[in-house]
Amino acid sequence: MPDSDRVRVDPATTDDADAVTDLWVALAAGQRRYGATLRAEANRGAVREWVARAAVTEELLVARSGEEVVGFVGFELDRNGYERDRTRGTVSNLFVVPGRRGEGIGTELLDAAEEALREAGADAVALEALADNDLARDFYADRGYEPHRVELTKPLAESDTHS
Repeated sequence: MPDSDRVRVDPATTDDADAVTDLWVALAAGQRRYGATLRAEANRGAVREWVARAAVTEELLVARSGEEVVGFVGFELDRNGYERDRTRGTVSNLFVVPGRRGEGIGTELLDAAEEALREAGADAVALEALADNDLARDFYADRGYEPHRVELTKPLAESDTHS
C-alpha cells in the first residue's frame, strides 16, 4: 500500500475545521435516508464551531490518508451533572468517507476515541445510531455495543394527531 493510502488517526487541529465540517455535512445528508431530522447545510456554521472547539479541547480525532481527512470521530466525558454509577463517555459523529469504508478506518477511529475516554476516566461509552441504519447498528454491535435506551418519536402535524 503506498504511503499516501495509509491512514493514521491524529487529534484534530483547528486547521481541520473546514475539512471535518464538509465531512459532517456529508454525514448529515446521508443520514436523512434513515430518518434523521438534522439539516445538513443549514448546520454548517454550528458544526464548524463544534469542530473548532472539539479540536481545542482534544475531543475530536481525524483519520488522515496523506494530508486528506478521510474520517473523524467526536467524543467527550458525560458532564451533565447527574450522579451515576459509572463515568460515562459519549462517542458522536463517527464518519468515514464512503470510498474508504471497509478498510478498518472506522474501527481505528472508534478504538482511539474509546482509549482517549478511558484515559480521561470513563468506564463506559455510549453512542447513538439511527434505528433504520442497520449497517451502523451492526458495526457497533460487532464492537461490543448493546442497546441501552430506546428513543421514541412522534410527529405532531395536525393530520397525525389522534382525537
